[in-house]
Amino acid sequence: MKILMVLTSHDTLGNTGKKTGFWLEELAAPYYAFKDAGAEITLASPKGGQPPLDPKSDEPAFQTDLTRRFNADEAAKAQLARTVRLDSVDQKDFDTVFYPGGHGPMWDLAEDRNSIRLIESFIAADKPIALVCHAPGVLRHVTNPDGTPLVQGRKVTGFTNTEEEAVGLTKVVPFLVEDELISLGSVFSKGEDWGVHTVVDGQLITGQNPASSGAAAEALMAALRKKKAA
Repeated sequence: MKILMVLTSHDTLGNTGKKTGFWLEELAAPYYAFKDAGAEITLASPKGGQPPLDPKSDEPAFQTDLTRRFNADEAAKAQLARTVRLDSVDQKDFDTVFYPGGHGPMWDLAEDRNSIRLIESFIAADKPIALVCHAPGVLRHVTNPDGTPLVQGRKVTGFTNTEEEAVGLTKVVPFLVEDELISLGSVFSKGEDWGVHTVVDGQLITGQNPASSGAAAEALMAALRKKKAA
């Protein structure tokens, strides 16, 4: 099982003067779900090298057993420090792709032509993909072969408007994930704020928030096993 994980390279939270990046739990939870299942993991980002960590995600209030495991894992941290450039990866080399969130992807990956083409190539190859929290927003420009939005008519979830309001960034982010996905014609669902909620619609797997990242990874591996057994 070869799994690609795509992280943001964007570290600036709009015009707030604060830093952002990827959310640690959304990397750590799926990383160990995959690693403990024996998968071969490749980490990529638009710029390559060390991707920016949202500093808030490493605060004590947001740490979990898996984030602590990651922070103590020298091999994992070394791998994170040398992510490959996104423009160098090929869908043919992987069974699937997972996009962790954090606010960073809304600025770079959502508009990144390499990311858009990559996702479209996974879908065209009938491979499952998963995105969690803010990362479903990177689907905003991804289309089907006929030019319609990939998410049109599909069941999805992602970081909700009320969760964005709770963190006080509604006016800072370039768009609201929930509103964007709905405007593209998706069938958007959500659970309780900060609760676990994942949605599987064929090849497309989405998770609502950081707490959903492990469940989204498990759903992705279940989809891979089902595909292999077919």
